[in-house]
Amino acid sequence: MGVDDMKKEIKLIALDMDGTLVNHDGEVSKENEDAVRRAKEAGYHVVISTGRSLPFCREIAEQLGESAYLITVNGGQIYDQHFNLVDSTHLDSEIVENLWDLKKKHDVWFWSSTTEGVFNSNKPFEKDLHEYDWLKFGFDVKDDNVRQVILDEVMSNEALEVTNSSLTNMEINPAGVNKAAALRKVCKWLDLSMDQVMAVGDSMNDIAMIHEAGFGVAMGNAQERVKEEANWITKSYTEHGVAHAIDYIMNAE
Repeated sequence: MGVDDMKKEIKLIALDMDGTLVNHDGEVSKENEDAVRRAKEAGYHVVISTGRSLPFCREIAEQLGESAYLITVNGGQIYDQHFNLVDSTHLDSEIVENLWDLKKKHDVWFWSSTTEGVFNSNKPFEKDLHEYDWLKFGFDVKDDNVRQVILDEVMSNEALEVTNSSLTNMEINPAGVNKAAALRKVCKWLDLSMDQVMAVGDSMNDIAMIHEAGFGVAMGNAQERVKEEANWITKSYTEHGVAHAIDYIMNAE
């Protein structure tokens, strides 16, 4: 199937947030917002698919108007149009304990999402870690060698899904939890197929949905591996690449 044929099939547009939909100030440009609204008015489903947890993406989701679903925590949680939780997958606390030991061993920055809020090196959790329902755990490591040592260890655990949202971090979800898996669920609920999805993103936590989507789009600022996986490359987030991609799809003949 050629690119033009792929474009004609699209019914759902899945958008990453950071490095994709929002700018470096964490805001949606007018160009992107207007394009999202045009797509919705034309009958497309527009679904935010982000690594952020709900409290850190809800305001933007509301700004863009009602959507059928909202994918958060890299697919760890899915909400409906009224922000009711409809799907959730937790990270085993025994695994989190091992990840915490890695954090202490290498003295690196950590961050995490739980059902009770987010925690990081500046805002550590206060209870025993086994008392939380964990959704995601992450590290941000500037030292390439230390990052690789940690990455090798977590990648060796088949119970984990390991991606990134920048070149220095790693995001850890339970195995099988990713944006593509979440989109498959959303497509089932909307009676669509993944062939009818355009997925747009910039980082490794987007690569699964870009690979499985009928039309996978990498941002101009995307990591090279993401670009290699994509069917098409749009402009960078500083050039309103999301709006460019939406207009490209909507102008399919």
